[in-house]
Amino acid sequence: MNGFTTRPELQGTFGMVASTHWLASATGMAMLERGGNAADAAVAAGLVLQVVEPHLNGPGGEAPVILWSAPLQRALVINGQGPAPAAATISRFAALGLDAVPGTGLLAACVPAAFDSWMLLLRDHGSMPLHEVMAPAIDYAEKGHPLLPRVAATIAEMEPTFRDEWPESAEVWLPGGLPRPGELFRNPRLAGTYRRIDELARAAGDDRDAQIEAARDAFLRGFIAEAVDSFVRRAERLDSSGRRHSGLLTAADMAAFRATDEAPARLPYRDVEVCKTGPWGQGPVMLQQLALLEGFALRDMERGGVEHVHTVMECAKLAFADREAWYGDPAFVDVPLDDLLSPAYSAERRALVTEQASLELRCGRPGGRTPVLPHLPTGAAEHAGTGDPTLERAQGDTCHVDVVDRHGTLISATPSGGWLQGSPAIPGLGFCLGTRAQMLWLTEGVPNALAPNKRPRTTLTPSLALRDGRGWLAWGTPGGDMQDQWALTVLLDHLDFGLDLQAAIDAPAFHTTHFPSSFHPHQAHPGEVVVEERLGAATVDGLRRRGHRVVVAGPWSLGRVSAVSRGHDGVLRAAANPRGMQGYAAGR
Repeated sequence: MNGFTTRPELQGTFGMVASTHWLASATGMAMLERGGNAADAAVAAGLVLQVVEPHLNGPGGEAPVILWSAPLQRALVINGQGPAPAAATISRFAALGLDAVPGTGLLAACVPAAFDSWMLLLRDHGSMPLHEVMAPAIDYAEKGHPLLPRVAATIAEMEPTFRDEWPESAEVWLPGGLPRPGELFRNPRLAGTYRRIDELARAAGDDRDAQIEAARDAFLRGFIAEAVDSFVRRAERLDSSGRRHSGLLTAADMAAFRATDEAPARLPYRDVEVCKTGPWGQGPVMLQQLALLEGFALRDMERGGVEHVHTVMECAKLAFADREAWYGDPAFVDVPLDDLLSPAYSAERRALVTEQASLELRCGRPGGRTPVLPHLPTGAAEHAGTGDPTLERAQGDTCHVDVVDRHGTLISATPSGGWLQGSPAIPGLGFCLGTRAQMLWLTEGVPNALAPNKRPRTTLTPSLALRDGRGWLAWGTPGGDMQDQWALTVLLDHLDFGLDLQAAIDAPAFHTTHFPSSFHPHQAHPGEVVVEERLGAATVDGLRRRGHRVVVAGPWSLGRVSAVSRGHDGVLRAAANPRGMQGYAAGR
C-alpha cells in the first residue's frame, strides 16, 4: 500500500537531505557533493535556515539534535536547549505582577543555544572547515534570498510594533519599507555577525577544532554575549503582557553554557528502536504513545478510519497528560522515566482507552507517585485580549532538517526560536533572542516550574529510529505540541500501514489539543481533535459520535514532516512535506 503521493520518495546511495526549505536542502546536498559528511551537511543547512526562515528560527534560538554516528556506532543527543537566566525566579516575576512568563519580549529569553549546538555537531562529527560550512549562510544573508510569502506576511503583521516599539527590528526587517514576497531580501547585520565569527575563528590558527572552539567563544563569551548583555539589561521593550520590560539574560549566563551530548531515551516498537531526547524535552511523549499503541492491533484497522484515529488520539491524551505531570529538566527534578515507559505502567494506562473520547486530563501514578499539575495563569483565557494584539497573534513555529550520508550516519535536527516576531532584534547583530522561557510555569513544585539555570521543557523533538542496532530512520517536524503527534503518525503509517516515506508524509494528518499548550497563555481544549478535511466525512462523523470535539482543518494544513532513511541494502531514501510548497528533499 503506497497511497497517493504528491511526489516520489527519493532513492539513491550517495546522500539525502530533507528540510522545511528548499535552499537548506540544496545547501546540505552541496556539502555532501563536496566531500562532506552528514554533520557538515546538517550544520550548513541549519545555518541557512536561520537566514531564510527567520520567522521560524535564528541564532538566538535553540537546536536539539539527535544522530546515529556510523563511525561510533551509537546514537547521541545534542542538548541544544539553553537554560533560563540565573536571575529568573518565580518571585522575580511575581514582583513584576506577572503570573506567567510573557510569550514575547526580552523576559522570555533563555540562553541562545542554537549556534553552539551546531558547532558541537560540526566539531565532533563533521569533517569540513568551518568557513566552508558557514559560507552559504553568509552568502544568502549578504547577497539576498527570495523572501518567503509567509515571512513577508509576518513582517507586515509586525510592522506597527516594529515602528512604534521595537525600532531595532525595524532596522533589520523594514530597511526600505515593507518587503514583498519573492524579492531578494538581505540581512547585512546578520552577514556581518557571521563574518566576524568566521574571522575570529580563522585567527585562532589552522587547527579545525581550535577554529570551531573560537567560534563558540565568540558567540557565548565574546562580542555577541557582550551585545546581548548590554541590550537586554538596558532596553525596556513591549511584550505580550502589555507592558515594557527589560530582560534577565546576562553575558555570565551565556558564558556558563556549553552544548553537550548525552544518550537518548529509547523504546523498542515492533521491529525497531525509537530514540528521543530526554524529558528536558517532550521527546519521551512519543515513546509513551508507542508503548501504549504496542498493545493495539493497528495493522488490522483502516488507516484514517474511526478506530485508528480514536485509538491514536486517546493514547496521545494519556501520554501528554503525563508530560504535564512529570516532565522537566532532569538536572532539577526526578523524572520517573523508567516507570513511565515500563510495560506494567503502559498496560495499566492502556486499559483507560475505551470506545468513548475522554474529556479529562488523566495523569498517571508511575511507581505510586502522586502527580502535581500546574494551574493555568489567572485569566489565561482572557490574556489574548490584553496588551498589544499583534504580539499575541504573532506566535512563531519551527524548522526541521534530516540528513543521511553514504557512510550511514543519520541526523535529525529541529531548530527553532529567535523568531523575528518574538523579540526585538539585538542592535548590530541582525537577529533576535528566543522566548522559550514562556514554557516554564510560575507554579512552585511542578516539574516544569521556573528556576534559575533550568532548561524549559521544550517542544523541540527530533526523532531517530534504529533497526537491528543501526541507524534506520531520521525524521521530524515543526509544530510545537503537535510535533510528537504528526511525527508519530508518519512512523505508524510507514511501519504499521506500509506506506513509503512520501506517502506517509502526504497522508491526511490529525492531532489533539486536549492538554495545556506549552505556549503562553497555555490554553487547553479538552476533547478537541483537529483533522485535515481529506480524512473524510465518515471518519469525522464517527469521531463525533464517540464524543470527540472535531475541528476540520484545510485539506493540506497540518504538519511539516521530513524524513530520511537507510536500508540494510545501503539504499538511502528521503521525503519532505508538500504542505505550504516549501519543504523539499534532495539526494542521489
